[in-house]
Amino acid sequence: MEKNFILAGFGGQGILLAGTILANAFMLDDKNVTWYPCYGAEMRGGTVNCEIVVSDSEVSSVHKQNTDYALVLNQQSFDKFVQRVKAGGTIIANSTLVAESRPRDDIKYVFAPMGDMANELGTSKVTNVVSLGVLASVCDIVNKGSLALGVEKVLGEKKKDLLPLNIKALNMWVKG
Repeated sequence: MEKNFILAGFGGQGILLAGTILANAFMLDDKNVTWYPCYGAEMRGGTVNCEIVVSDSEVSSVHKQNTDYALVLNQQSFDKFVQRVKAGGTIIANSTLVAESRPRDDIKYVFAPMGDMANELGTSKVTNVVSLGVLASVCDIVNKGSLALGVEKVLGEKKKDLLPLNIKALNMWVKG
C-alpha cells in the first residue's frame, strides 16, 4: 500500500505544521513516510503546500505527478491541485474559503466548513487541525488516535498548553 497526499493553502494557515503532524502520525503507526514542503519566498499569505507519501514498504519517490488525496484550505489551492488528484481519488476542501464546485466527475469531493468550525473554538489558527480530523474521517489509513499523538509530539513541551484546543479541533468533524 502506498498513498500520496497533498496539503495546501496559504502561508499562515499551518499547512506545514499539519503535514508534520500527519507524517508523525504515520510514523507512529509504523509506516514509511516522506514529507516534502514547498512554499514561496513570501511565506505568510503566499502559496504553501506539502506532499506526503506513506507506504508499508520503502517509499518509491517523494514528488508524485498525481495524488490520492488533496486537502486544500483555500480557493487558489483548490484550483491548482484539483487536477493533480488521481481518477478515483479525493479532494477535501475548506468550504469556508472554497466554492463548492465539482469540475471533474472522476474524483470524490468532500466540502467541510473547516474555518467556521475552527472559529467555533475561538480561533482560526486550528483550521489546519480541524482539516486533519476531516481527512481522518474520509481516509481509512489516517488514524485519529495517531493524529492526536502526532499533535502532542509536534507541539512538544513548549506548547503543551495548546494541546486540549487542538484535540478538540481534531475531533470536531464526525463522518455523517
